[in-house]
Amino acid sequence: FSMWVLSIAVSRLAFGGWVSNNKYSLLGGLRASAQLVSYELALGLSWVGVIMLAGSFRIQEIVTAQAGGLYHWNAVRQIVAFIIYMTAATAEVSRTPFDLPEGETELVAGFHTEYSSMRFALIQMAEYINMITVAVLATNLFLGGWHSGIPGVPSEGLLGFVFWGGKVALLLFVFIWLRGTLPRFRYDQL
Repeated sequence: FSMWVLSIAVSRLAFGGWVSNNKYSLLGGLRASAQLVSYELALGLSWVGVIMLAGSFRIQEIVTAQAGGLYHWNAVRQIVAFIIYMTAATAEVSRTPFDLPEGETELVAGFHTEYSSMRFALIQMAEYINMITVAVLATNLFLGGWHSGIPGVPSEGLLGFVFWGGKVALLLFVFIWLRGTLPRFRYDQL
């Protein structure tokens, strides 16, 4: 289900560029579709090792398999998969340095050139909801979910929700921080 939610962004961007009836918006939508389809494969394959370690596809069982301390987290045990996931997730949500569909120097503003007001706000909200989805998945799959990672510190109830929310907020901060510090790749470097 979570992979389906992430992949729905492809059609959103492609149709958004096509419906605006502008050649630059259409070009931006096609770029966005090509980028998202390219990185979805790496994103999905980064989950394979996590699923194999947990022995289940269920998120709750994957999080439970990471209980017991920081060294049981999949981000530590599967560091390469975590790096691939974060790189592909950054590209999946079109954040810098992978914001090629919104290349202002080449495409005016990308697929949303012709949109303003509430339509533009809905496109931006969908982008941030996609970013939250990616951060939630990273927290549950790689960062121990609601477990604190510190032996002896309880992680049940409200305290577990605080740990989980803190990890999600940290990942969202990293996405926003990347946008403010890294330059954008050229399209031939994608």
